[in-house]
Amino acid sequence: MKKYLSLVLFAHSIFAMPFAFIGFFLAIHTTNYTFNWLLLLLMLICMVSARNAAMAFNRYLDRDIDALNPRTAMRDIPAGRISAKSALIFTTINCIIFVIATYFINPVCFYLSPVALFVVLFYSYTKRITPLCHLVLGLGLGLAPLGAYLVVTGSFNIVPVLYAFSVLFWVSGFDIIYALQDEEFDRSHHLNSIPAYFGKKGALRISEVLHILSACCVIIPMFYLHLSWFYIIGVLFYCSLLVYQHLIVSPTDLRRVNRAFMTTNGIASVIFAMFFLLDIYFYG
Repeated sequence: MKKYLSLVLFAHSIFAMPFAFIGFFLAIHTTNYTFNWLLLLLMLICMVSARNAAMAFNRYLDRDIDALNPRTAMRDIPAGRISAKSALIFTTINCIIFVIATYFINPVCFYLSPVALFVVLFYSYTKRITPLCHLVLGLGLGLAPLGAYLVVTGSFNIVPVLYAFSVLFWVSGFDIIYALQDEEFDRSHHLNSIPAYFGKKGALRISEVLHILSACCVIIPMFYLHLSWFYIIGVLFYCSLLVYQHLIVSPTDLRRVNRAFMTTNGIASVIFAMFFLLDIYFYG
């Protein structure tokens, strides 16, 4: 179990999971649907299984590339801790779990489950195709708030769509920052990424634009929902951490990339979700 948790970097679930809770409780807050523990459990199963499948498949598909890159050579498959076949089986099992869970939620989630799986699995191919791979990763995680809203309601709404775009732009932006570490490796091995295509300076400017768009997408819901100062504090905290990660990383200094990637963004999503939930609990 420890090996498989390492394979899928389970701790990174902290990025999208808080936004899934936002989507789930947004649906309960803004519709006539009531809280249901079974639906919450099924939503969590979908989140975990989809992410497990995506990460395990990525590690399976990139195993030869990871073995060549000094930064990733000690990942579980190239290091020999998990076999490629085992990673593929693990991917398949999680895909099956995901589809079964959606079946017990509602028909909309079930019918859309292949689409969701295609998005999160297709990302692993995109670095071989286009430098826009970061946006595809963002799209995969951006399904979290929208999918969680669908779990409760089975229908679409503009506000969870805005949160989905917020996650898309946010994740794309910080993935570009993380990819700065592999700029030279990606270019020399003909892999596509925004840092390899635009260079470090250009990539950071693109990341900044994406994070500005993400900030806009968490501000706009204030015009659709009755939100209080709790939410405003959450927005300010979220936006300040977006700014902070750009202050600690520069084209000539990548020493704090991991702090910007994991610590800052993990805190941003958790704190923002907490203030959202506090707002709807006390003022909803």
